[in-house]
Amino acid sequence: MWTSSRDLLMLAMLAMAQIHFAAAERILGVYIFARHGDRTPKVLGNTQLTDLGYSEVFMTGGYYHNRYIDSNSSLQIEGISTDVVNLQQVSAAAPSDVVLQNSATGFLQGVYPPVGASASQKLANGSTVEAPLNGYQLVPLSVATTGTNSEDNGWLQDTTNCKKAKTSSNSYYSSSLFTGLLASTQDFYKSLTPVLQGEYPEANISFRNAYSIFDYINVARIHNASAENMPTDAQFHQLLALANIEQYNLAYNASETVRAIAGAQLAGEVLDALNETITTQGKTKLNLQFGSYGTFLSYFGLAQLPQVDPDFTGVPDYASSMAWELVTNSTAGFPDPSDISVRFIFHNGTITGSGQPTEFALYGQSSATIPWSEFEKQTKSIAVMSTAEWCSACGNTDGKCADPSSSATAESTETKSGGISKAVAGVIGAMVTLGVILGVEAAFFLLGGFTIAKRKKAAAGSISSEATEPKFVEQR
Repeated sequence: MWTSSRDLLMLAMLAMAQIHFAAAERILGVYIFARHGDRTPKVLGNTQLTDLGYSEVFMTGGYYHNRYIDSNSSLQIEGISTDVVNLQQVSAAAPSDVVLQNSATGFLQGVYPPVGASASQKLANGSTVEAPLNGYQLVPLSVATTGTNSEDNGWLQDTTNCKKAKTSSNSYYSSSLFTGLLASTQDFYKSLTPVLQGEYPEANISFRNAYSIFDYINVARIHNASAENMPTDAQFHQLLALANIEQYNLAYNASETVRAIAGAQLAGEVLDALNETITTQGKTKLNLQFGSYGTFLSYFGLAQLPQVDPDFTGVPDYASSMAWELVTNSTAGFPDPSDISVRFIFHNGTITGSGQPTEFALYGQSSATIPWSEFEKQTKSIAVMSTAEWCSACGNTDGKCADPSSSATAESTETKSGGISKAVAGVIGAMVTLGVILGVEAAFFLLGGFTIAKRKKAAAGSISSEATEPKFVEQR
């Protein structure tokens, strides 16, 4: 049908209005939580980030630079320094764990890459000093007091130190789901004995160690091209599906939410940081935290994300990330909280090429963008917001919970999740962790990396119909 000049004018005005509306959205602040990159297997101990893992987190950090830092991005955080980092605007944290700290450093290199000769200072004597490593930027890391040695620990609740969470997770091992899968997959796991013996006693080759076994074989598939008698693709996907079931059920249970204490702490941390951005009118603009897949899984459950997509019951891949964006369509000054919303995004694995995170709705909402007041209300309902709350939820009476009065006032020295200390003593220079990366990776690969001895080929097994493999959890 032909269109009149008047119709064309109306369409043009409508398009202009839509463009203006889209352009009006402002990003006031962001909180990013990310997983480490590729690493050596947990079962061997002394777990280290690999060169591949370093590259993965660097690429993902580069994506977030392009999204939130680059001056040409429509999603640039308002007022953030675009080239040279302003440390008053950025807060970064990772547990006391080599893999997670080094991953955070690599990620930050992507977020704020070297700035070349512009990183220089002129001294009083007239000489100019240029920063080392082509203007490498130092972004300090605060040390999280929870999650210590996460990647050397095969039992996720040991990194939380939460007594009731450990008890809850252990109860999974007496559930009908666990005992049923333990029995129905026995032959499948025993068929893999020729590949696993030497690292796993025969008694440990079962569904009870589903993730550890998957992890061991997954690393070998990535790094050992000459490995023989490896599981078939079908067997490998079977291992992945079983690992997902085991780990999600250890990280979250709807009737025992203390099991998801790591996710509750993260929720409190996110709410506290975003609220600080609002109350300081954008002084802190970008918060980054690194953690393990267990924290992802427990947060997924608490935030009701599996109801949006069942893939959220699967272990997220290396270098996965999720972010909470403070957004507004207000055009004048820093907006009132009533004019601010939160948008949640997630990406499984390394962000490369044209890839980008996907928006998902939290807490059973109809939209991925929800008003700040609703986000605050819903998050408070699942979050641990103070040391006192953590002690009460976990039933701990020792350590930081031994003195109730100090726990009640601990928010002055710790973030409200009860987990991250911002003391000066907890700050680690990124250059220190860079040195660790280069040293351990050189040793790992020069000494031959990860290998599996030649074994007799394993036979295929079967899997219970209850074990459905989530689609987004392709591990690398």
